[in-house]
Amino acid sequence: MTKSYFTFGQKHKHTIKDKVYDKDCVVEIYGEDGEENRKKMFETFGAKWSFAYDKKPDMSFYPRGIMKLAGGLV
Repeated sequence: MTKSYFTFGQKHKHTIKDKVYDKDCVVEIYGEDGEENRKKMFETFGAKWSFAYDKKPDMSFYPRGIMKLAGGLV
């Protein structure tokens, strides 16, 4: 199992089930491998996100912290 971290661009904003996902947070996805995690990200947010990381990024740039995504469902 692998953890992946994803960030959003300055103009990317998603509101799902009263949670806001934007440039100020990091999405953490835990799955079989990086490709599966990336697929879950696309299924949930489409193409409106920026970068994928294998390691947790510098959190000083993301004041709202990490938001976990389980099974492609927010």
